[in-house]
Amino acid sequence: MYPKIVLFLLFITIGGTLRGQQELISISRTNGRVEIPFEYVNNFIIVNIVFNRIFPLKFIFDTGAENTILTRKEITDLLAINYQRKITVFGSDLKTELTAYVAPGISLSFGEHLRIASQAVLVMEEDYFSFEEYAGVEVHGILGADILRRFVVQIDYRRRRITFQDPSKFSPPKGRGYEMIDTEFSRHKPYANLSANLRPGEEKPVKLLMDTGASLALLMYTHSDSILQLPENLILTNIGRGLGGNLEGFIGRTASLEIGSRQLTNVITSFQDIADEYLIDSTFLNNRNGIMGNVILDRYRIIIDYIREDVYLQPTRDFRKAFEFDRSGINLVAAGEDLGKYIVLSVVAGSPADRAGIQKGDEVRIVNGVPAYLRGLENIVRILQRKPGKRVKLVIRRNGERMTKRITLQDLI
Repeated sequence: MYPKIVLFLLFITIGGTLRGQQELISISRTNGRVEIPFEYVNNFIIVNIVFNRIFPLKFIFDTGAENTILTRKEITDLLAINYQRKITVFGSDLKTELTAYVAPGISLSFGEHLRIASQAVLVMEEDYFSFEEYAGVEVHGILGADILRRFVVQIDYRRRRITFQDPSKFSPPKGRGYEMIDTEFSRHKPYANLSANLRPGEEKPVKLLMDTGASLALLMYTHSDSILQLPENLILTNIGRGLGGNLEGFIGRTASLEIGSRQLTNVITSFQDIADEYLIDSTFLNNRNGIMGNVILDRYRIIIDYIREDVYLQPTRDFRKAFEFDRSGINLVAAGEDLGKYIVLSVVAGSPADRAGIQKGDEVRIVNGVPAYLRGLENIVRILQRKPGKRVKLVIRRNGERMTKRITLQDLI
């Protein structure tokens, strides 16, 4: 298991979407539709952009973020950007204060056919996300709702394509398996009104942020409703990473989640408790019960009509695939200049890794006879999710000493 990333910003000081004049430039032969490719790495949608017509960068496509964000201030410093103002934001734990700057007049280009001019971008004073370390993927920023809200956006996970469409030229899909689900929008972010059974037979309506910036299946806030009873089988662990640091909580399974007329079962679910004293302004949470991330969303083709505030889902052949979870107890992160080192962030108590003597801070060097740097983080995670009873041989390094550890995988939840 590697830390899931939950991108959640609470903008206290600026009180809303950053404002700046925007201009859509689209070559006419695109007929109002611009399709761009994306990478799908460790359950993140990564798009290539050209920043201010100079720097080719990688941004996470994030329907759960209100603003577009640059995490590398050295880029705007190099461009000698005249920052509009300095602001304070709060992290994903709703208590950590972070510093950011508003950079006006930024140009963002997507391929040859789409450019957003004069865009206000939020620039973080430091790289609080540390994507390279915690997700094993190079990322320079986040593409948020302040840009997406101007389009009808279509996400095709299987083809690895995003389509931006002029809303005036969009017609709702008819047939083809699409279903319009019950949604509402707040601050240009889509929320799905669904039904969940955290325990079998205990149905409860839930409001979930549809968040393509979250590399998890489901995150539920345990404080959000006293009727939301936790499943019986839980493990205490690190459940994610966001602005402000690691998120601690529990992981279990939701018995069922109804999305429109279809149902998902045994959904891997993270549970986070946000204490009342940290709910500085509940309007930013929009009374939601949690987050629905890419591990659910990538089972669909998705259309988000920001102008009419409608969402359409079409299930793909991946819809019924089982929700797999780590069976080792290892929480792994990438490190080093080339992201070729893999460090144990934490170990679940009583897990196979714990019984084998693996400790926080150990560096995983070899996995089943193959150097870890050749496998990569995503492949190592898949190995640690194999069927119960499978044996995994790890060579680790601890304080300069090499050790061999053998673990037998088992279901943890």
